[in-house]
Amino acid sequence: MTETFQTITPINGAVYVERAYATDAEIAQTLATAQRAQAAWKRVPIAERAATCTRFVEAFGAKKQEIAEEISWQMGRPVAHAPGEVRGLEKRARYMISIAEEALGDVDPGPKAGFTRLIRRAPLGVVLTLAPWNYPYLTAVNSVIPAMMAGNAVILKHSSQTPLCAERFAEAFAAAGLPSGVFQYLHLTHAATDTLVRSPEIDFVAFTGSVAGGRAVQRAASERFIGVGLELGGKDPAYVRHDAPFIHTVENLVDGVFYNAGQSCCAIERIYVHEALYDRFVEAFVEATRAYRLGDPLDPETTLGPVVRTNAAGFVRGQVDEAVRQGARALIDPATFPAAQDGTPYLAPQVLTGVDHSMRIMTEETFGPAIGIMKVRSDDEAVALMNDSPFGLTASIWTADEALALALGDRVETGTWFMNRCDYLDPALAWTGVKDSGRGCTLSTLGYQHLTRPKSFHLRMLE
Repeated sequence: MTETFQTITPINGAVYVERAYATDAEIAQTLATAQRAQAAWKRVPIAERAATCTRFVEAFGAKKQEIAEEISWQMGRPVAHAPGEVRGLEKRARYMISIAEEALGDVDPGPKAGFTRLIRRAPLGVVLTLAPWNYPYLTAVNSVIPAMMAGNAVILKHSSQTPLCAERFAEAFAAAGLPSGVFQYLHLTHAATDTLVRSPEIDFVAFTGSVAGGRAVQRAASERFIGVGLELGGKDPAYVRHDAPFIHTVENLVDGVFYNAGQSCCAIERIYVHEALYDRFVEAFVEATRAYRLGDPLDPETTLGPVVRTNAAGFVRGQVDEAVRQGARALIDPATFPAAQDGTPYLAPQVLTGVDHSMRIMTEETFGPAIGIMKVRSDDEAVALMNDSPFGLTASIWTADEALALALGDRVETGTWFMNRCDYLDPALAWTGVKDSGRGCTLSTLGYQHLTRPKSFHLRMLE
């Protein structure tokens, strides 16, 4: 009997999707098909790959409204925000397509009499992308498009919370005329995923998810000489200096904390504010937070949807309640958000003061709509607190002094350092993390290096 799984929508707790897990035979067939397809695809000129991938983007964008509504049903993002992910995929994919020829071009080490020498970027083979539910398309496209542009075949395993996303990828690639087998997807159990990572047909694994999940992928791949890209958790800090552009800073940090109900790897999860601005900042931040409308994500007036699951809401509530017991002050009354109900994924936003690094809310990933704000007296204190974390995905500074921002950025242990913005990926820049936030790199020309291998050509010409 075929094993199945169900996707429970956080909107109302009903079953939204039911699918069968792939059988061992189907997995084996998928791997064999991918290897055969890749052998032909790698010989397709980059310009033709680009044309096919561009048609994929166009086919995907043509279903924007349907896809956006599915995002809301599967993981709870408000429909007012969900189309932004479709637009983001289009922008990111088009950029990575546009730079492929440059990124994959031959490297000329310079002339040497009697020799032709060059380094070529060769595809790895079959790339396995393991994608999460929180940004189901943006996290996947980071590896899917550049992997295929580099001449690899791709197998996508998506979260069981967002299985329709894998199917939408396949549908758009089919409409684009992609040769059969170059892109495929599988719905898999954790055990089957582990087995797939260990399979000799897989040449690279791109994983986005939890630290525990990253360690499991690393263990599964450890006996094989393949690359593994890991984008893992974050506890991303912001430092508000005394010279911060005040209104801009408050607006953008509130959005950085609560957009997507805080369920972003690079969401702002802790804020340090210089004592000169602290009281004013906290007052304005709380006022802006109270303006959110928590409710049914299918209502276009909703600005804060449910978190993905009831147990995820319970985890956030647990962090908040524990911090309050340890002396923190909760500044938002949940009763002012009538849709918030214990035992459901509907969770009121929360702002905490009186926090410190003895509390989990300031050290452990929250992945929900809650934030701790600490007062600091100096740049040095802020930097020390920002670095006091096992994570290092992004960090931001809010200031009018660019030179100082650059200087402090060199001291902060992070993959991306922002000034006066946050919670954003620029596809022209490498997306990477340090410490428990992962290893490897996606996006930019550097992202292509992880999806290819250098192959040197050393040709001697004889008279």
